[in-house]
Amino acid sequence: MSLPTPAARPATPPPGTKPPELLIASLRGHAGHLFWSALLLIGVAGAVGFLFGNLTPPFEDWMLLVGAALLVLLGAVLPFLTWLSRTYTITTRRVIARRGLLSRSRTELSHARGYTVATRRSVLQRMRGTGTLTLSDGVDGHIELRDVPGAALVGEVLADQVEVNQILAHRDSQGLAFGS
Repeated sequence: MSLPTPAARPATPPPGTKPPELLIASLRGHAGHLFWSALLLIGVAGAVGFLFGNLTPPFEDWMLLVGAALLVLLGAVLPFLTWLSRTYTITTRRVIARRGLLSRSRTELSHARGYTVATRRSVLQRMRGTGTLTLSDGVDGHIELRDVPGAALVGEVLADQVEVNQILAHRDSQGLAFGS
């Protein structure tokens, strides 16, 4: 086992100064629920390929194409865009959850303020190696990180960041109290 090099961990900032905000991780939920969308897309492509030009007289090819386009839009494109629109960012100062297609919503929790980390894993999530983390500060804010890959590791990282930021905040408050 090798020891970490001194450059691997950022230096502790001097008391009274804010540490730089560094990106730890940028995550999206697991794309496992898009399996059915992909299966629908393959099935629609196969059905259109088979039926195009072979429809009975009351139906026309343009009806087939419109129906297929609606199925693909509602069953594949919309779920993909919904998945793509949810991002979770973990920095050395805070956790940021962004979501929304047309109107964006952003929620933040500061590590220095502290919060609890609750992990929930269903049977399917355990099979995929994912989990849902709920971060709550107990007052007014909570963030739910849905279907996060490596949920146990992400939870440990978040707990470590809360501890480090609270230590730095306590150190700074003690230094300011004695310096006054």
